[in-house]
Amino acid sequence: MVRFNSSKKPGKPKKTIRKLAQPASVKPNKPKMVFEKCFLRGRYLIATSFIFLGLGALVARAAYVQSVNSEILSGEADKRSLRKDDVLSVRGSILDRNGQLLSVSVPMSAIVAEPRLMLKENALDDKERIKALANELNMTPAELVKKIEKNAKSGFLYLARQVEASKANYIRDLKIKGISLETEPRRFYPRVEEAAQLIGFTNIDGKGIEGVEASFNSMLVGKDGARVVRKDKRGNVVEHIADEKKYDAQDVTLSIDEKLQSMVYREIKKAVTENNAESGTAVLVDVRTGEVLAMATAPSYNPNNLANVKDELKRNRAITDTFEPGSTVKPFVVLTALQRGAVRRDEVINTGSFTVSGKEIVDVAPRPQQTLDEILINSSNRGVSRLALRMPPSALMDTYQSAGLGKDTELGLIGEQRGVLNANRKRWADIERATVAYGYGITSTPLQIARAYATLGSFGIYRPLSITKVDPPVIGQRVFSEKITKDIVGMLEKVAIKNKRAMVEGYRVGVKTGTARKIENGHYVNKYVAFTAGIAPISDPRYALVILINDPKAGQYYGGAVSAPVFSSIMGYTLRANGIAPDAEPTEKTARRTVRLSDQKFEKMN
Repeated sequence: MVRFNSSKKPGKPKKTIRKLAQPASVKPNKPKMVFEKCFLRGRYLIATSFIFLGLGALVARAAYVQSVNSEILSGEADKRSLRKDDVLSVRGSILDRNGQLLSVSVPMSAIVAEPRLMLKENALDDKERIKALANELNMTPAELVKKIEKNAKSGFLYLARQVEASKANYIRDLKIKGISLETEPRRFYPRVEEAAQLIGFTNIDGKGIEGVEASFNSMLVGKDGARVVRKDKRGNVVEHIADEKKYDAQDVTLSIDEKLQSMVYREIKKAVTENNAESGTAVLVDVRTGEVLAMATAPSYNPNNLANVKDELKRNRAITDTFEPGSTVKPFVVLTALQRGAVRRDEVINTGSFTVSGKEIVDVAPRPQQTLDEILINSSNRGVSRLALRMPPSALMDTYQSAGLGKDTELGLIGEQRGVLNANRKRWADIERATVAYGYGITSTPLQIARAYATLGSFGIYRPLSITKVDPPVIGQRVFSEKITKDIVGMLEKVAIKNKRAMVEGYRVGVKTGTARKIENGHYVNKYVAFTAGIAPISDPRYALVILINDPKAGQYYGGAVSAPVFSSIMGYTLRANGIAPDAEPTEKTARRTVRLSDQKFEKMN
């Protein structure tokens, strides 16, 4: 059918698509999915800008931290990683002149707690281990827990110091969290009480408190070193930063002879016991060098155990206690009179009764007249008073000073006293001039008297004393005439011969004994000090020795009876121990025995 006048245009004929038959084994392809791309350029630029701005800020912050604010942050980092390990120096030893130890440091342990860590780790809940620790520390468990809790915020707390090795090892084996051991030295004194006052002791931190330990503390203490390292959180060393050099302490070699020191102490201790005395002191000096070979005081104490030790036992009485020297100064009065021309060597002095300023000068064994030798042999107060009144007061004071009385010995020992001499007085009463000749009105230490007699032993040459070993020869200063001093030494030998108790078999010795009343609260009391001072051997003096027995109460109190036998024992041992050749003429010893033969007696001389 044909339509005419139609407005619709005829379309194109549809194409007919022939579907080709596919074999059953071939699967048709899945339809391809096409996604529509939606991309906004503005969002991309904004996101990229923020990213780059963030990176720029990080770089700027890093640059600021590394350059401007680096010190603060580095310091904070170092606090968390850097550690300083101390390299401790050991305190120097004190040796005698032959290298024997008088004081030495030995390693000990300190028990240290970290309360903060212990509470954090609940270490206190382990009752059994805490009880064992408390027992070793001589504490109750409750006391230990209270101490830990009281210092809860602390990272370091000493529980015990200077603990012996066996106890420290046991505490280490307990393995309590927050409990550790630190090595620290402890001072040990091998000679114990024999040289306690001289050597002194240290405190628990190793600082010298008394004696040589205190006087030479700067030499005995070294400088601790350190090692700076960086550690990780586990405590492992990851970097070695730096080292601080350690300076070892110096050893101090004393002039003391350990064997002589032990012997001197034994003898002086024995004398104190036998005479029921308050104390005893002995000082032994080498005349040729001025070295102090022994300095002992009894009673003494154990410096290894200072618990309940009285302060008075810690005093080195050879330098801290002053006494009126009594008759020990009489040889210097005779010496001064001879040097000043106030008396002739062969002159006989009137020693009869006389008074000065209304007060009588008294002798124990009065005689009407005496020679200079007899004045010293009989220890005449009247004789030396007569000589002193012939001279101005300054003459005798100059001699005392030249001999070392009233002057520091400059040994450097802490607590040394100078004594009282009043050498610069302008006005002297006659009675004072008389009594100062036999040791009244002045005071000195046993060490000063020993120095004075060492000056006599060197025939007038003054040498300073030394507590450290010196190498001879030691140049001294002549203060007295050699000829006159030799005469005085000869007189002292006659004193020893008469006294006999001060004699040493095989040797010639010279001594002067003395007895002085003690002063308490400014007044003389009925207590006495017994002196014996002397030198040996007379032919070539090598040693000066002073013995002082303070307040003997066993009956006798005179120097000749109390201190002279001690002088004999100590000086005899010293001479023989050092191989000094005997200088005394041998005395023939005879003994009579009876032999009975056939009922008849025959006497034989041996």
